[in-house]
Amino acid sequence: MGSTSATTGTALVLGGGISGLLSARGLASAGHQVTLLDAGAEWGGCVGSHTVAGLTLDSGAESFATRSDAVSALAAELGLSAKIVPPRPGGAWVQLPDGPRELPKTGVLGIPANPWDPEVRRSLGLIGTLRASLDRFLPASVGTTADVISVSALVKARMGTRVLERLVAPVVGGVHSADPGMLDVDMVAPGLREGLRRYGSLAAAVSAQRRMGAAPAAQGDTPAPAGPAKAGSAVAGLEGGMHTLISALVSDLRRRGVRLLPGTPAESVIRTPEGWRVRSAGATFDAGLLVVAVDGPAAVGLLEDAVPGLAGKRPPAGPDVKLVTLVLAGHELDRRPRGSGVLVAPQTPGIEAKALTHATGKWDWLADAAGPGRHVVRLSYGRVDGAGEQSGGPDTDEGLLAASLRDARALLGVPITKENLLGWDVVRWRGSLPFAAVGHKARVAEIREACASAGNLAVVGGWVAGNGLAAVVSDTNEQIRALAR
Repeated sequence: MGSTSATTGTALVLGGGISGLLSARGLASAGHQVTLLDAGAEWGGCVGSHTVAGLTLDSGAESFATRSDAVSALAAELGLSAKIVPPRPGGAWVQLPDGPRELPKTGVLGIPANPWDPEVRRSLGLIGTLRASLDRFLPASVGTTADVISVSALVKARMGTRVLERLVAPVVGGVHSADPGMLDVDMVAPGLREGLRRYGSLAAAVSAQRRMGAAPAAQGDTPAPAGPAKAGSAVAGLEGGMHTLISALVSDLRRRGVRLLPGTPAESVIRTPEGWRVRSAGATFDAGLLVVAVDGPAAVGLLEDAVPGLAGKRPPAGPDVKLVTLVLAGHELDRRPRGSGVLVAPQTPGIEAKALTHATGKWDWLADAAGPGRHVVRLSYGRVDGAGEQSGGPDTDEGLLAASLRDARALLGVPITKENLLGWDVVRWRGSLPFAAVGHKARVAEIREACASAGNLAVVGGWVAGNGLAAVVSDTNEQIRALAR
């Protein structure tokens, strides 16, 4: 394949997660002959499935944010519009050191739109509410003048420590598996600081985002999933699970003639006069266009020899996340004692999980599939603390099972033992959750600039797009349209 004619109109995509599948679809629809390589045996990456006690369940992302129409439009194109469903009404809870509380029904990342809302006051107490309400009297410049600011620094400056610890940290930990002091607020809550400048307070900015339907989903919209859906959250799911989107995408690619090669990891990438060459386990692939749709460290590692501008720009890996799914028998959970689930404040003693989702309490279709008196509960473990250390819960599957039963019992307030267990599974996502650390946005911009300079090259995925299916789908479509042109 050494001639120009051999690579004209051809494209290679490395990585078979949702961003890679979307890239292949976009390039194929633009008339390119596309080959898609993935190291794994299954397509979809973090939007996967597994079978527990006879139920086919999402092993990764289980909902998507509706703040944009990116995912719903994709579902419509794939014939899945009729399968889009909202979660059941009813709020999520937060487990605090002094007990469980209902999360406020309106907010962004746990930041309240109204500090005097009764649900907010119950979590903050009078002193915490008074401090949070000072936000409206502070100048809009507080928290908006720096080029980059963490979630923690913004919330603390505007609303105080109590809002940070009792509302924001549990939500951010559940969604992003990280301390809010490590995360860039402009990446995890785009537009929030601009709203603060415009409306004069953080609470008013949150309220405006909620009114416009642009609030980031509280939980569940992450490739490596987090926790329960908060009442008022702009999220939806697919009947049958989000993994049905992957099945439909793969079928669509086959119809378009995309060459799908699972179990084919890319080992090296070089620039050729005609385009790009990728080597994998003795095979060589040449193409005019290249899309790299793997995690950040792997993407830069593959490209840095071929693209000198990437030297020294390899991002850190995201946090490791472990998901324990329990299928339980018993009617104690029929009443949904904690709504769609519970987020756990980091300082809460005696509980190792960062979030619990009562999946059959959240989705009617799953409750119907499970049947009377059968419940699906999912607990997530793994969080990066303020020192950058991993706090991931037990290492072994048996240790995680014991911890999840213990944590589920404490968080749901019902007696749950091994006798209730119909089936269980552990899914590990190693470093795959997009990590929107302070400084990451600037690093991503530099990486994309270097790739653009190389020509006929794009990098896509959650690590560049931001957390959540909606962000990944929107960004991938935009990048592939530009590349195809």
